[in-house]
Amino acid sequence: MIVRTAILELLKHNSGQYISGEDISHTLQVSRTAVWKHIRALKLDGYEIEAHPRLGYALRQNTDRLLPAEIKEQLTSTVLGREIHYFSELDSTNNEAKKLAANGCPEGTIVVAEAQVTGRGRLARGWFSPHGKGIWLSVVLRPPFNPMDAAKCTLMAAVGVNRAINAVTGAGCGIKWPNDILWQGRKVVGILTEMSAEMDAINHIVIGMGINVNIEQQEFPSEIAATATSLAVASGCQVSRVKLLTTILSELETVYNSVKNAGFAPVLADWKTQSITLGQQVDVHGIDRSFGGVAIDIDVDGALLIETTQGIERVLAGDVSIRPASPQ
Repeated sequence: MIVRTAILELLKHNSGQYISGEDISHTLQVSRTAVWKHIRALKLDGYEIEAHPRLGYALRQNTDRLLPAEIKEQLTSTVLGREIHYFSELDSTNNEAKKLAANGCPEGTIVVAEAQVTGRGRLARGWFSPHGKGIWLSVVLRPPFNPMDAAKCTLMAAVGVNRAINAVTGAGCGIKWPNDILWQGRKVVGILTEMSAEMDAINHIVIGMGINVNIEQQEFPSEIAATATSLAVASGCQVSRVKLLTTILSELETVYNSVKNAGFAPVLADWKTQSITLGQQVDVHGIDRSFGGVAIDIDVDGALLIETTQGIERVLAGDVSIRPASPQ
């Protein structure tokens, strides 16, 4: 692996120009056969390397693929992302992460895919997950929390992800209760938290994130084109997915460690400062009833408190939409 990494660095350093197998062999003091084997392995890993019989090898794309080697090169988190399961295409990163978690994978294991075939969000909704245009990611946690606190992990994840997005892009996104991240009223991130637990202990929590990074507005399917957007649209430029991913892992780890050390209160306070829901007129659609009112706060359990004409309603689950501002 050391030789393979060194070959990759040589190819990157030559910035798309050919470098001969003989030069690589001489520089790294390995055989031409070893060079060929490592080049082949790098191709299997997803790197686009062109081989020319007389000129040698060239890295044709200084990749922004979410390859484990690229992620680890920029990784600053201590636990999250130290074990990476990468897929070019997957049905759902959450499904894969749940399998790994059930089989005892270490905390902080991540599953990342270039595309999802059956990506999903909250309330069993689908999630548009095109190849190479977003971050389709799941993280395995094994928190020492009471199962009753598991729902607040969604709020915790939203805080960490939104911090990372605004640090990397400067887009000025905000959190819509409980876990969507929006820019100018359009969704850029959805978060889905799933848990395996017993009566008094959590076995594992899988936090899945769908992040629209470099999708052009015209690429969104017609049914979501009016309600979804991407960070590239919000920031006005292409965003490095590897940099954003590693920043998300760092920020999420910071928030997670804060919760383990100080409880959820500081995170809930941070969530409020990033919220675009509080103070807004909202409509709530639950399993058996719908109503409207003003979102005024969240409580210690992360439930949304809504002031209605009949009093304060407490919402733990359901579909909450923010009403458009009335024209002046």
